[in-house]
Amino acid sequence: MATGTEPPATEPQPRSGGVRAGTRAAIDAPHLRTDRWWLAPAGTVAGLLAFIVYSTWRAFANADYYAAPYVSPFYSPCLAENCEPMKAGPNWEIFGGWWGISPAIIILIFPLGFRLTCYYYRKAYYRGFWASPPACAVAEPHQKYTGETRFPLVLQNIHRYFFYAALLVAGILTYDTVLAFRDENYEWGHMGLGTLVFLVNIVLIWAYTLSCHSCRHVVGGKLKHFSKHPVRYRMWQWVGKLNARHMLLAWASLVSVALADFYVYLVASGAFDDPRLF
Repeated sequence: MATGTEPPATEPQPRSGGVRAGTRAAIDAPHLRTDRWWLAPAGTVAGLLAFIVYSTWRAFANADYYAAPYVSPFYSPCLAENCEPMKAGPNWEIFGGWWGISPAIIILIFPLGFRLTCYYYRKAYYRGFWASPPACAVAEPHQKYTGETRFPLVLQNIHRYFFYAALLVAGILTYDTVLAFRDENYEWGHMGLGTLVFLVNIVLIWAYTLSCHSCRHVVGGKLKHFSKHPVRYRMWQWVGKLNARHMLLAWASLVSVALADFYVYLVASGAFDDPRLF
């Protein structure tokens, strides 16, 4: 080895453990990046915190979530007796009358579980909230890394099962979007601004759900010979193109579902009248 490539024996070694272990390069600076690398994790924290605060408020509000023909995606399907009556809507009183708090708590566990265990969101909040690591080529402050092998992070492995639940929820929200082509008297053949909001939301929800890594694996991940499965191969290619935009679709659908709920809140609370297009 060339002279001078190793630090002198008298030079203090980096602290033991984690990325500062003695086997790593002896560099005094915490990192060598000169760009504003902290903007991305800071923006992630701000965006996710805003959604957490808003969705928590709306989930526990238990009010202003239905204005015929629109039902908030946070409350659909409504599975308790204390739901607002929705004609031909997603009223399924599976939980009966014993459920005393907001019915949104019952259903939100499935779409939130899908997003919490999503591969993109894991990277986003691991970096933003836990600084693990905060950015590429920036050392994390933790002494050691255990990955997703311990509780509670080991539960991230059930993402594939939340994917199937997310498909069911997306199907129900599609039904709600179809119902949005009625007016306040439940007459068909009408369209309001809220209908457009619901249409945009459901397109983004489906795009995000189908761009999921688990979906890509289900469609073609186990195939050994694409030539023998041309239909699945084409589906796999299509899902792969969506998967390349998974991050964009994750944020776009997160914003759209919040805006759809907020729109229903404005109409249901009387703060805004839904404009009719026809």
